[in-house]
Amino acid sequence: MKLALHPRPPQTLADQLFAAGVEFPCGGESACGGCKVRVLEGDVAVTARMREALSGDELAGGWRLACGASATGPVVIEVDQWSPRVLTDEAAVPIEPRKGLGAAIDLGTTTLVAQLVDLGSGEVLRVETALNPQARYGADVMSRLQHDLRHPGELGRLIREKLGRMLGGQPLCEVLVAGNTAMHHLFCGLDVEPLTRAPFLSPTLGGYRFASRDLGWAGPAEFLPCLGGFVGSDLLCGIVATHLDEQARPQALCDIGTNGEVVVGSSRGIVYASTAAGPAFEGGRIGAGMRAGTGAIDTAQVRDGVLECHVIGGGSARGVCGSGLVDAVACGIELAVVGANGRLARAGTRLPLARGVFLTQSDIRELQLAKGAMAAGLRALAGGGVEKLYLAGAFGNYIRPMSARAIGLLPDDVTVEPIGNSALRGVRGMLLTPSTRRARSEKIAAMSRHVELAAIPDFAYRYAEMMALARYRLGE
Repeated sequence: MKLALHPRPPQTLADQLFAAGVEFPCGGESACGGCKVRVLEGDVAVTARMREALSGDELAGGWRLACGASATGPVVIEVDQWSPRVLTDEAAVPIEPRKGLGAAIDLGTTTLVAQLVDLGSGEVLRVETALNPQARYGADVMSRLQHDLRHPGELGRLIREKLGRMLGGQPLCEVLVAGNTAMHHLFCGLDVEPLTRAPFLSPTLGGYRFASRDLGWAGPAEFLPCLGGFVGSDLLCGIVATHLDEQARPQALCDIGTNGEVVVGSSRGIVYASTAAGPAFEGGRIGAGMRAGTGAIDTAQVRDGVLECHVIGGGSARGVCGSGLVDAVACGIELAVVGANGRLARAGTRLPLARGVFLTQSDIRELQLAKGAMAAGLRALAGGGVEKLYLAGAFGNYIRPMSARAIGLLPDDVTVEPIGNSALRGVRGMLLTPSTRRARSEKIAAMSRHVELAAIPDFAYRYAEMMALARYRLGE
């Protein structure tokens, strides 16, 4: 789409471009080239970092990096307006009826979901979704934590103000918020420094309550407690949504995203871990990567020996999202142009997906790193096998299990069930059962144990082994 923009201080052109849907995967460091826009009219200066990230032909064609864009006059720019798939959830949950309205919030690294809920009936009256405005400063949590160290409180203010606007002005009895540990610390204004270095243990993992005047919201709020380390209340709520703590036989829950999380357990106990999967599953650090929006290749298959792609919206392909990336590499394996070691059949070649959209050797390596982290984490916690594997989150909801198994992201010998937004379902369930909320949280925390994957003696070997694009079985 085309946008006519005019920078108005203190908002910069980069700020306006982010608001228009351009994402800055590396947090504005101009290091990845993933935020390209094309200048059609006006002048956007070329910086030294743009020369490093873009080719001479691209610069001559008007391409610039949005994160470093500046202009003193009006410009017309062509951008890809992402329309991200944001999962909501309205499945029935237990309820203790009471008067009034409440809200349940899933504060994700990438996306935000706020549900207005009738506390008497449990009915979801309204749903608001948005991109997390913190993404302006990096697609991954580490980039944002580093930004917070340099600019304390800025990202917390951004997210509180955004969520306040999403909630609106209708009086609320209570707002319950869930998110990972980084989102918890940023929202609550806590010191993030312990989360930036090993062993990633923070002394401030508990729940925090805020009066409406503290946040400027229409009601009091509580951010639910983290389980520990980089495993936050989003996973706590996922355990609640799947009743993992009540199962007779071991089951697993995986939230596959920028900050991948794995939990395995039953009524006998729960173990959980966080994996640094990185943003590849959401299109980050992939040359042609983008969110699952209009113009994104979201599925691919081999038909009569030819790789065919589906594009969201039906138009020309602009890039590839996470589910399309997994499909495309699985197709490359089937066509024998991608080896089990991840190498393309011929050095220096690319895997073409559509006109102007292709995967490079470095793109495949990024996928290997991400999928290796998730698979190694799951195997470390559930090496003896599990009865069922729940997949949470947008990526888990849209990937095709057949392709995920083909590249070794998911095991061959486990039933896989997408559960959608388990964090949102769980936080709504906690909102609607206030009398048991604290006891349930404490029970799950008491029976759960964090596993530091890096501390497992042979985990580095397992990780390297699981980077292979090959099928595997948990029970072996």
